[in-house]
Formats: sequence, C-alpha cells, structure tokens
Amino acid sequence: MKQLIILGLVLTIVGCATQTQNRTTIALPGEDPNKTVLPDKATSDAVLSLLEQARQATREGNYPKAEVLLERTVRIEPRNASLWHYLAKLRLYQGRHSEAMGLAAKSNNLAKSNRRLKADNWRLIAHAKHQLGDVAGAKQAQEKANKISR
Repeated sequence: MKQLIILGLVLTIVGCATQTQNRTTIALPGEDPNKTVLPDKATSDAVLSLLEQARQATREGNYPKAEVLLERTVRIEPRNASLWHYLAKLRLYQGRHSEAMGLAAKSNNLAKSNRRLKADNWRLIAHAKHQLGDVAGAKQAQEKANKISR
C-alpha cells in the first residue's frame, strides 16, 4: 500500500493541470487544485502562456515538449521559485531523481516565505530520495516538509 501511495505521488506532472484564478498550475492526477502550488503572482503573461502550453503537452503525453517549455520559463524568469518547482516535478516523473532534488532545492532557495511551496519541494525531495534507495534521507526530507506545513 505504501509503495502505491509513493508511486502515485511520484507521478507528479503527468495527467492533469488545472487553471485556477487564471493561473495555470501543474497538478497531480486527482489532486485538489486548491492545494497545489500556483505560479507567483508576478509571473508574466508570456510565462503563463508557456505554462499553459506545457500543461497541454503533459496532457498529450509529450514530455519532451513540456520539458523544453518549462526550461524556457525558467530562462525568462530565473527568480520565480514555482517555475523551478514545476521543472523539478517533471524531472522526478522522468526518473531524473538527482536533478529533481537539485531543482527543488533551488526552488526552496528562491521561495522566500512561501511555506506551501517549500513543503512541496521537501516532499518532492523525499520522493526522489526514496526512489534512489535513501530511506533515511527520504524520512528526513519528509519531516522537514511536515514541520513547514504545521
């Protein structure tokens, strides 16, 4: 059962993305869109458009295209923590666990006071560590996520 839950959480970017208050967010399949990380309010219209295209690419199963689009968003707005988070989600799904952890850490460094984003990044790191067989590291990362969420 625990493995199934983790597998479900690892499938982070695939399947669905939601538009909430005109802000595209890439969400887990079946995930409550009100509990997902939204782009920063200062995100430009150009980046929001690219996020919408990345969302569509993921729905179509075109992950290479989603990757190119998300990489473009971080080149345009390199200080936007939520964009790094979305790219980390994609890397996690692609099985590129070390890259996912690095991107989530970068997102955390930029996240300032965004506790939801920081907690989600720590959860992502926990999943990546678990997939790499680092159970103790995964537990520590999950504890950090839980502490931030309180």
